[in-house]
Amino acid sequence: MTTTHADTSQSRNGLPLAATLGALGVVYGDIGTSPLYALKEAAKAAAHGGPLAPDAVLGVASLILWALITIISLKYALLILRADNRGEGGIVALLALLSARNARPGTWRAHLLLVGLVGAALLYGDGAITPAISVLSAVEGLKVDAPSLAPAVVPLTVVILIGLFIMQKKGTGFIGGIFGPVMLCWFFAIGLLGIYGIAHSPGVLVALSPYYAVDFLLHQDFHISFAILGAAFLAVTGGEAMYADMGHFGRMPIRLAWFAIALPALVLNYFGQAGLLISDPTAIDNPFYQLSPDWAHYPLVAFATLATVIASQAIISGAFSLTQQSIQLGFLPRMQIRHTASHEIGQIYVPLVNWLLAAATLGAVLGFGTSDALAGAYGIAVSLLMAITTLLAALVAIQWGYPPIIVIAVNGFFFVIDCIFFAANGTKLFEGGWFPLLLAGAVAFLMLTWRSGVRLVEAARAKLRQPEEELIETAVSKCQARLPGAAVFLASSPHGVPLALTQFVKHNHALHERVLIVTVLIEEAPRIPDAERVEIVEIVPGITRVILHFGFMQYPTISEGLDLACRQGKLPGLDLDDVSYYIGRETIIPTEKVAGMAVWRESVFAFLQRNAERSAAFFGVPTKQVVEFGTEIEI
Repeated sequence: MTTTHADTSQSRNGLPLAATLGALGVVYGDIGTSPLYALKEAAKAAAHGGPLAPDAVLGVASLILWALITIISLKYALLILRADNRGEGGIVALLALLSARNARPGTWRAHLLLVGLVGAALLYGDGAITPAISVLSAVEGLKVDAPSLAPAVVPLTVVILIGLFIMQKKGTGFIGGIFGPVMLCWFFAIGLLGIYGIAHSPGVLVALSPYYAVDFLLHQDFHISFAILGAAFLAVTGGEAMYADMGHFGRMPIRLAWFAIALPALVLNYFGQAGLLISDPTAIDNPFYQLSPDWAHYPLVAFATLATVIASQAIISGAFSLTQQSIQLGFLPRMQIRHTASHEIGQIYVPLVNWLLAAATLGAVLGFGTSDALAGAYGIAVSLLMAITTLLAALVAIQWGYPPIIVIAVNGFFFVIDCIFFAANGTKLFEGGWFPLLLAGAVAFLMLTWRSGVRLVEAARAKLRQPEEELIETAVSKCQARLPGAAVFLASSPHGVPLALTQFVKHNHALHERVLIVTVLIEEAPRIPDAERVEIVEIVPGITRVILHFGFMQYPTISEGLDLACRQGKLPGLDLDDVSYYIGRETIIPTEKVAGMAVWRESVFAFLQRNAERSAAFFGVPTKQVVEFGTEIEI
């Protein structure tokens, strides 16, 4: 597929090796801590309440290995990473590539948008479960040597998670530098533990053959096979981060980190745990910790807890990034977004998302209580997201001109595997799988309601908006006396006259000497270079339309955009410190008189709109220079 993305690791993270190390900490934190619980849950499913047979252990180890090879190595590392949007990955980037955002209702692209928004919402459901199961499974290691500490596991997990979410407002840049080295040590440690387990049962290496996975599944009852598949899928959760974080590190560093470090360490550890279970089936309660010598248990618990905190941090940061992209593309209402590092635009903090995610995560810990119970809730959202990603990536490949037969054959193969794993995880729906789906459903509903409401409001604005011709006539014939200074009127559309300007003229019968009508357009590219950022359209002398173009990964600051225009000589003589900004503030009135959504959904949209971040604050307009005009709009 496209190769327009020159390895971003060199431009954003220095040397490729530095980007590879960074990828270990951010991209592979989640999947790197899966050995804490994945093989244990799969082995318990294979035993289904009875004694654990060696054949079952070999079958589970083989299944996990080939899931890692098929889903992560082949599908994500080699196939999906090729579907980049100018270097950026993730489901929002796919939607932008397919131009689904501006699709007309009822078209196939509009249906794609629906599917993609469900996929984006699933990431929030996954984001609530991942910190809960990761940290909880790490802290549960205390019970291996001290069963009496079992009652302290949940409170200690809650304390750690609360501290993690409180830390978000301070920014994570100050600790981000240690993520890569810590996770490098983590992979080295779990690899060594795996070698230790394999050395005691070298016969486990026969499970390298996929025959053992297929043979074991075929000789089980249908419901048991599905339960095993659903549990084994826990080993690949977190793999979607490879694609979502591609823009931060680059395609090659992510692949190098996976094939050279993460994959070998994970395979060694899973096979080490399997070797231990063959020699000692009673270790099934916690084979990860029982791989280590007794003296190393407590240090390993501390190390595992640190690794799971890093994995959780990556998930939380990913939720912030996804929220910003969704706001930019009009899928979510504007929210307060704080930049926690002046030197790194990607370091952001979204307070509302942080605390909603904290509530969901802590609710999962308190509600489920153990990692075994949480395993029932984990996987169903991720497996559906993986299937959606495969589908959208196939459509992108066809759009780029790849032969449909080849695309359908390759992506279809992976899509069938995704669907099998989703069906297997579907059996866990009533065991907890409903929890992330409920969260994802709520987010998807809000996204779709906001999206539809914005369309209705824009349609209502279009009816109220003056055409440019009337503004020109007003400026020439009715407002010959001009007010001193410059005024900026924010407009949602690059056409017509903003309602704030219409109201200003109506009430004041005057115009400023210099009027700028400024519109922010979010493009379907991740970033827009400075040279292409500003578009100037001279309407009449003294009235200028300014269109500021931003990518969906960029923060749309109007004052910076106008400053750039001044520096480029496109707005000569403009003093930004002496400009008044006029912004419309709309009150939405739900009504049955206008064809649109159901009134109750319109009421939900109106609530979201009332509580959204004010336009002036979101677009970085200087507070002391803002004047707001109120307008009522019926939808």
